[in-house]
Amino acid sequence: MSISPARAAAFDILLQVEKAGAYASELLHSVSYAELSAADHGLATELVMGVLRWQSLLDKRIAERSSQKLTRLDPEVLIALRLAAYQLLFLDRVPERAAVHESVELVKRARKRSAVPFANAVLRKFAGLARPGWFAAIASARTPSELSESSAHPLWLVERWAEQFGFGAVQRICAYDQRVPETVITVRDRVIEDELKNQNIKLAPGRLLASARRVAAGDLTRTRPFLEGRAMVQDEGSQLVALLVGEGSNILDCCAAPGGKTRAIVERNPYATIVAAELHPHRARLLRKLVVAKKVQVIAADARQLPLGAFFDRVLADVPCSGTGTLAHNPEIKWRLKPEDLADLERRQVGILRSAMQHVAPGGRLVYSTCSLEREENLEVVESALSADSSFRVLDCRLELERLRSQGELVWQDIPSLTRGPFLQTIPGVHPCDGFFAAILEKI
Repeated sequence: MSISPARAAAFDILLQVEKAGAYASELLHSVSYAELSAADHGLATELVMGVLRWQSLLDKRIAERSSQKLTRLDPEVLIALRLAAYQLLFLDRVPERAAVHESVELVKRARKRSAVPFANAVLRKFAGLARPGWFAAIASARTPSELSESSAHPLWLVERWAEQFGFGAVQRICAYDQRVPETVITVRDRVIEDELKNQNIKLAPGRLLASARRVAAGDLTRTRPFLEGRAMVQDEGSQLVALLVGEGSNILDCCAAPGGKTRAIVERNPYATIVAAELHPHRARLLRKLVVAKKVQVIAADARQLPLGAFFDRVLADVPCSGTGTLAHNPEIKWRLKPEDLADLERRQVGILRSAMQHVAPGGRLVYSTCSLEREENLEVVESALSADSSFRVLDCRLELERLRSQGELVWQDIPSLTRGPFLQTIPGVHPCDGFFAAILEKI
């Protein structure tokens, strides 16, 4: 029995994530795996994301059956074991023999033949193992330690979230992170929506926004609108942040790539002059391909030192962050992030925000946003920047959300749940989207 293309691709991607710090979602949609059939790509995605979501739990189950400490195993061997363990513990329709045999073959393929007897011995101990109710265990957890183990989240994250949001909310966050998230797109053009439907894509209404559509059935990635960049995947929380920018005649997007928010701003402001800045030149080039409107000026520049003399009536500073609000889409983040990383992120975010504030015209507005759940990257950044510049005031996001609802843009009814103080804060599982923070600052 040879190794299936899906398992070979999943192994190679997980190895790059482990060794090179790559991002799984980017690799899965790269040209390297574009030739996989729809079925193989689907299985590879299930295996990669499933292993990353449940990694600590898989490692615990492997360690219980291993004669060696996992820290002593070569990455190739451990990844092959994780792949088999995930299939045996979580996937009902995968034959046990195929999962075990192909994982052992992956060990051979990685030129780790001396580890083949060990891998065989470990995986034989998984045979016939009952599959427990994973999400029932999350719901029944009573302490951060129990929740950390049952939901495969680092304990330090669970503890800090419990302190900030309450234990019940953290259970919902962790459960949300462990499920496959819905695919959501923005649809402001009925022609594109009809085209997708004609290509067997079943769409359902958005849960937060009138312009959002959830992909209920069908492979969006094989459709012409997606391949041509006319239908773009974008979480509803991300779409909502872009809407908070509002309308202006002169708009700056400080950290624009990959470009989803930029494009939303362009669609909402068809007559505005827009500057979109991105630090990395290659990402700026990709942004230019996505946002083709000629009125958008794309520049490669550090947001902390923007080479601009102009002032803008609307500014978006959607800053690079830890991404802890996006673990459902990027589960590898939770295994890389360390508590000490937050201080460095905060310093950079304060620098970007203070730079962005220098380009806001009197009476203009700046939206500061992250896809993080952490205070250090959200409230504390805003407080630090405001303490250094008293010419700004914080506006209450609830007023802007009420305006969006009155315009028919926002369909979510419980507006108070979307805010913490004057700020926007979406919480995965509590809300049907990733976790986003946003503050609206006005130049006095």
